[in-house]
Amino acid sequence: MKKFMYFIVLAVIAFTYSQPSYSQSSEELKAIKEDLKALKEGQANMQKELQEIKTLLKSRPAAAPSEPQNVVLNIDKAPFKGNKNAKLTLIEFSDYQCPFCGRHVTQTLPQLDTDYIKTGKVKYVFLDFPLDFHKNAFKAAEAADCAGEQGKFWQMHDLLFANQKALELSDLTNYAKDLKLDTSKFQKCLDSGKYASQIKKEIELGQKSGVTGTPSFFLGVTNPKDPNVKAVKVIKGAQPYANFKDAIDTTLSSQK
Repeated sequence: MKKFMYFIVLAVIAFTYSQPSYSQSSEELKAIKEDLKALKEGQANMQKELQEIKTLLKSRPAAAPSEPQNVVLNIDKAPFKGNKNAKLTLIEFSDYQCPFCGRHVTQTLPQLDTDYIKTGKVKYVFLDFPLDFHKNAFKAAEAADCAGEQGKFWQMHDLLFANQKALELSDLTNYAKDLKLDTSKFQKCLDSGKYASQIKKEIELGQKSGVTGTPSFFLGVTNPKDPNVKAVKVIKGAQPYANFKDAIDTTLSSQK
């Protein structure tokens, strides 16, 4: 419907300015060009939004956790919450602009934190998987890693997800100030792209492991002496807490 209206407006403009009685000044011609430019940008934005919706639909919650085939994830030096020697490790691939990821952070993660992470049952690992059409997600991921240098990865993580519509470079700098980071050190880290290669490796790891949308989770048994975790369960999408609880409790029971 919007696309149809776009062409109607174009036709009206063309008809109006093609009439003999209408004298086209340079200012009027300039106005026409600006109108056409605005219409084209509007159409481009609509197409981008449609593409985003299609991609997000691919990330819809699955019916239930499933068993991955031969997925091994290296989490060496990845940021984590909880006891490093917890029996199980839950690995999330996420995107700071993804609304489903935001839903998980606000609706599911707090209960997981209370019941499993803080109790020492689960080590919760975060890996980046910024999607191509989220233009600010990659730099936001860098900002979280730069904050991590100063011991505030999770604080930055929470701020970014709380402000998913405000992730421009200036916003990232303001969040560093809010967290009372050494802003000079933070900015130098962010501008240098220090963590870009690491984030790309995490994207490649996710793709190799079958990640096609965010958030995606892999549950495995922790080996304190090995940074490689073999996944025994995969959970795709912003699943309800009950699905995580079932997957975790079932896996914990199998380890007794």
